[in-house]
Amino acid sequence: MPVTIQDVAREAGVSVSTVSRAFTVPEMVRDETRHHVLATAERLGYRPNRAARGLITGKTGNLGVIVPDLSNPFFPNVLKGVQARAREADYAVFLADCDENATEEIALVQAMAKQVDGVILCSSRMSEAQLERVVGTTSLVLINRQVRNQPAVLMDTAGGMRQAAEHLAALGHRRVAYLSGPRASWSNRERRRGLRRAARQDIEVVELGPFAPRFEGGSHAADLALAEGVTAIIAYNDLMALGVMSRLADRGVSVPREMSVVGFDDIPMAGMATPPLTTVSMQNERAGRAAVDLLVSLLNVTGAEAGDLRRGLECQLIVRASTAVPHDPTGR
Repeated sequence: MPVTIQDVAREAGVSVSTVSRAFTVPEMVRDETRHHVLATAERLGYRPNRAARGLITGKTGNLGVIVPDLSNPFFPNVLKGVQARAREADYAVFLADCDENATEEIALVQAMAKQVDGVILCSSRMSEAQLERVVGTTSLVLINRQVRNQPAVLMDTAGGMRQAAEHLAALGHRRVAYLSGPRASWSNRERRRGLRRAARQDIEVVELGPFAPRFEGGSHAADLALAEGVTAIIAYNDLMALGVMSRLADRGVSVPREMSVVGFDDIPMAGMATPPLTTVSMQNERAGRAAVDLLVSLLNVTGAEAGDLRRGLECQLIVRASTAVPHDPTGR
């Protein structure tokens, strides 16, 4: 039989209400008593009932996470970090996919708000105005999205893109195509910002798109990039870059001898491609953990303090075999 709160109270020699307060309002229990109760509960293997605890505290013990596309390999490591840190903080996690649709994302936030204490939005596709409208619905933390006064975990994608552009410039590339991602994507805007800075290094950037951030989007974009006479292609993400390499192979264009290709995200398939893909690595799992830390902190601070909650994470270029010096058609 499962251990009950009555069993803990009997073993610890305290009342049932004292055990309840030790878990739900620990500040109301003397330190010595609280430590004794919690140690007894741990020894007996007691776990408080979430529903019952929620009736007392007004909290569900649940956190929500919404991602744009569960089929995108970028997100599983973010979710792994969220799940691991939430478990450590004694929260359950509800997960939803908005299918790259801002309207659906709004509906999911509103639905989740009734069942969770707060929501983590990964790469939100909502406009700033839409985000501001849902802020009061529940506590929100953003990953890779920056909105005034909202807690966020921000990866330095602009810095990562600068590293990619500097790498291509060092190889001798001067005309490069960028395959743009979703128009509403904050990460896409940051990548473009990094590329604008790279243009000062004698690199001409031809921007194409936007394209769907999927393999098929890259396949479609490859033909357009070839028509621009570039020597290198930077894709919004690795899925698109893999689509580019597949289409280039279909057309008999050798990577990297005739065209260099760079991705972004460092998903597992990037290192398995032929040739292995040069890409920018992001700290996905760490971002998920940091988002949970911010959300738990947000649930315990005042609104005035919440606006200062930010975490920044660096990106790192991973050079593999899909980039090389520009091809000389004369063979010299």
